[in-house]
Amino acid sequence: MAEVLVVVEASASAGVKKVTLEMLTIARSLGTVSAVAFGEVDTARLGEYGAEKVYVAAGDDIDGYLVAPKASVVAELVKRVQPAAVLLASTQEGKEIAGRLAVKLDNGLLTDAVAVDADGTATQGIFAGSATVQAKVTRGLPIITIRPNSITPEAAPGAGSVEQLTVAVSDADKLTKVVERVAEKKGSRPELTEASIVVSGGRGVGNADNFKLVEELADLLGGAVGASRAAVDSGFYPHQFQVGQTGKTVSPQLYVALGISGAIQHRAGMQTSKTIVAVNKDPEAPIFELADYGVVGDLFKVVPQAADEIRKRK
Repeated sequence: MAEVLVVVEASASAGVKKVTLEMLTIARSLGTVSAVAFGEVDTARLGEYGAEKVYVAAGDDIDGYLVAPKASVVAELVKRVQPAAVLLASTQEGKEIAGRLAVKLDNGLLTDAVAVDADGTATQGIFAGSATVQAKVTRGLPIITIRPNSITPEAAPGAGSVEQLTVAVSDADKLTKVVERVAEKKGSRPELTEASIVVSGGRGVGNADNFKLVEELADLLGGAVGASRAAVDSGFYPHQFQVGQTGKTVSPQLYVALGISGAIQHRAGMQTSKTIVAVNKDPEAPIFELADYGVVGDLFKVVPQAADEIRKRK
């Protein structure tokens, strides 16, 4: 079987990200799985989820510049191994690498896929998740970006043998230099897109101070904190915690929506959650159409009562 290249998403603080494990799981139905990593990475973890081979590219030409050198490395590897497909994450970096790769190879590109069939046909949610389409690359090999939280990763041990790649990039790939890196402070809560429980607040929370109520419930449940676009735009919570079409996509086991009306833009980012609980004082709020459990009431009364009951059971 031909190789399927999976471009690894990882960070020094979080290690191999969940979306990478999802892509490795999807890739196994397409061919022999090979991972492409940049810098130090947990190769054993990649092998645990099916990577037979791990190509590693490292050095100053990778670390010192933005994504252009990474795209060139992947392009050269594609020309060399002639893979059956290339999978990347639908993240800011993953999409940029994918776009540059498609241009370099004069190739078709599909983004934000939630599933990929054995023949390379991708399933995509469009129009904020209100419609689903199936599409296939008609020029070149399938280059597809996978939306995080699309599937549940499944382990399937692979050899995980490591091959170091020689990195030789052109001056054209070095036009944007990294001059400083600042590590984001990480709290005790799980990362939003990786969390199995997410508690989100919307405009109904009222103000930034009241978001402490959302944080308290999230901490009691051991979950992450999210926010709707309306809450973010109103300055209630930082933008990096926004869930929705223009924010992050989450698919936790439990999603709690507090004071969120449920506009389609927000639903696009959380509608695949396994269980959805909504609290809203408006009985006609669209979020109730999606919720598994809905509470019509004042969140400032409902949430403290729920928090008390959770404490009693701890």
